[in-house]
Amino acid sequence: MFLHKYKVVILSLFLVFSFVAVGTAQNKQNKEGQGSVSQRLDVMRQRLETMRRSLDSAASVLKDENKDDKGKKDDKAKLETPLGRLRGLAKETSGLQSEINTLRGKVDRSEKYEVSEVYQLEATVGELQARTDNALTETAGARANPVSAEGTAREVKKKKKFLGIFGGGTDEYEELIGTVTPGRDRELFINATKEVRKNNYDVGRLLFQTIITTYPDSPYLPMAKLAVADSFYLEGSTGALIQSAAAYQEWLTFFPTHPLADRVLLKVAESEMRQIGLPDRDSTRARRAEQRLRALLQQHPNTILKDTVGKRLEEVQDNLGLHNLYIANYYYKQSVDQQKGGLKGAQSRYREILDKYPNFSFMDEALFKLAVTYQIEEETDQAARYFQQLVRDYPNSDYVEKSKEQLQLIGAAVPESNPERMKVLAPEKKSFIANFRDELFGLYPLTIDKDGVLMTDDFDKEKFELIDQIIENQGDINASQIPKSLTTVISQQKVQKETVKRQIPQK
Repeated sequence: MFLHKYKVVILSLFLVFSFVAVGTAQNKQNKEGQGSVSQRLDVMRQRLETMRRSLDSAASVLKDENKDDKGKKDDKAKLETPLGRLRGLAKETSGLQSEINTLRGKVDRSEKYEVSEVYQLEATVGELQARTDNALTETAGARANPVSAEGTAREVKKKKKFLGIFGGGTDEYEELIGTVTPGRDRELFINATKEVRKNNYDVGRLLFQTIITTYPDSPYLPMAKLAVADSFYLEGSTGALIQSAAAYQEWLTFFPTHPLADRVLLKVAESEMRQIGLPDRDSTRARRAEQRLRALLQQHPNTILKDTVGKRLEEVQDNLGLHNLYIANYYYKQSVDQQKGGLKGAQSRYREILDKYPNFSFMDEALFKLAVTYQIEEETDQAARYFQQLVRDYPNSDYVEKSKEQLQLIGAAVPESNPERMKVLAPEKKSFIANFRDELFGLYPLTIDKDGVLMTDDFDKEKFELIDQIIENQGDINASQIPKSLTTVISQQKVQKETVKRQIPQK
């Protein structure tokens, strides 16, 4: 008896904790819904910080070159000079950072603010980004060093901070970023790749971005832009994924016919997929992912990624289907169980599932409940149609016997099961623990490749990746060098050599 009471108490406490945790997760989700403004502010702040570091590095080189030229002291104060232009933009960047920090403080403190301020700041940051990129490109001549230093050791300057990110150490890349020298684009690309592989994403992006803004004719420029998008995708935070989707999409506008275009479009979709929440939450990310996956199949009908994309699309549509099913079931309960109306609302949602998501995992439930709504409205022909479809196409469904009973009551024929559908099983029901975990962490099971297009998430020195092939090719990759499956790794040569050695009999 005592043991029985003990079990009841433990179970009760567990259930109470479950409800509290679910409520906490819901509150967290509500914060994230309001926090979309915070995410946008964080994205702007990251962009401005990258701009500021690029401008400071470029300006520091001009300052060093002109420090002994007394005749140019007056020119430095004028905005039309290269140095004055860079300094002016850096000052604007700092001012915008202050505005964003002020607004972010209001958001964090739940103070009143105008949403229009966020849109205005985004427009201003975008316009400043364009002017900064132009300025860095147009001042490249003033920062040029005609003597190539490729292959020679560079002087390491002592700095208080490493690129303004980490305290202490040396700023080994300042001169590399600021000075324009023949052959530096390759050196920048290699060093940027190393930094991203060490998870120093900010540093890697700054080096890749220097190629884009300072070496406009570089053969590495297209892949540098793609590597920037990869770095955001590999970083994986919500703000980084927002920027990765935008960066991949921007790359596609410039290089729509590149052999990697289908993989890049898949990464746009996966950037959205990695932000998808549970079906009872906001479905914006799932809808965007669906649009990108459909666009991939339309634009690249013969892609080798077709099966992969189809699987991703089914999973995303399952999430969207469940989103509609939950809403439909709410109206269904209101109208059928509580007699409070809402029958048409349920019908429209169930029909949307049938029309848009033909491979929906819980289609049998949608069919049964849609048929019931028509039965209530005494539209027996429509009700029979959906009951028959369920019996015919979902023979293993829990709703089959109920559907057969209703068909007999209506006086409609009960169809034979489609033998080709006998292998279609009802989806497995998740355990209480699995449901509890998903609600607590906001998880939804999706198959997502967390590797980028050019670089893997978990770098291994034995892997020879697409970006290594690009470095070997001096800036690009041929269609014949791209793997015929969804992978970023071209080969694992060291592992293969060791395997061959083991297979050779020892004398």
